[in-house]
Amino acid sequence: FCLSRGLGDVYKRQTERGRQTMEKELIFWLVLMVVLLVIELITVGLTCIWFAGGALAAVIVSVAGGPIWLQAVVFLAVSLLMLYFTRPWAMKYIQPKKVRTNYEEALGKDVRVIERVDNLKGTGKAMYNGMEWTARSEKEEVTFEPEDSAEVTGIEGVKLILRKKEEV
Repeated sequence: FCLSRGLGDVYKRQTERGRQTMEKELIFWLVLMVVLLVIELITVGLTCIWFAGGALAAVIVSVAGGPIWLQAVVFLAVSLLMLYFTRPWAMKYIQPKKVRTNYEEALGKDVRVIERVDNLKGTGKAMYNGMEWTARSEKEEVTFEPEDSAEVTGIEGVKLILRKKEEV
């Protein structure tokens, strides 16, 4: 009777210690997951969400009674797998669409002047590729009249920089 009671007490203490360890591990993974989610909410850049998923997987392993080394392995494996397989897809749909203007293709092209181009008066418009652009002359003293043809030599902001075709 004494021996069985003594072994029962030892088993009870080990079980209690194991439960406390499991609770500490569970709390650690839950706190880590919450911290990672808060960081994700603050940064809004898909930086920590993958690791929060790994922490959730570690919570599941902890609740199932898995040892701490297995929890850590699952955390790393799930985090890295999520990062590798889902980040490219997520970034494709979350990043703002970049609109390319291809303004460089206008360089060297001919345009038709539709409003007198006079740098001193700050006037001038030209038609390029079906769109109306503000236009300025490459040289201060050179002006263009409506219906003149000119070559685009540069772009400054939303202004085409023009030169007379015979100067080419």
